[in-house]
Amino acid sequence: MTNSDIVRATFTAYLDQDRDAADRLLADDFVFTSPQDDRIDKATWFDRCFPTVDRLTSYEVLHVVPTGGHDVFVLYEYELSGGGRFRNTEVHTVRDGRVHEVQVFFGGRIDTR
Repeated sequence: MTNSDIVRATFTAYLDQDRDAADRLLADDFVFTSPQDDRIDKATWFDRCFPTVDRLTSYEVLHVVPTGGHDVFVLYEYELSGGGRFRNTEVHTVRDGRVHEVQVFFGGRIDTR
């Protein structure tokens, strides 16, 4: 599997709520950072972030771009069940076939007119 394949598989595991698959794809020392989370560990991510898929009415990965090194950039759009469509970018650091770090950069609301 390429680093891009691994990153795509993590999104699939999240959307399918397949915790076992996600656990296999995330390294034991996994850390997650977003504007709402400051370097939380794997257990905290599973408790706080993983179960949030029910907030979404749609989710589409637009681009998965490897850097040639360990990092993979991802651009995606999603719509919340409470309304609003948004776009975010993430950087996933993949080593030895597992994601070690995710950094999320929140985008703004997308005008759907």
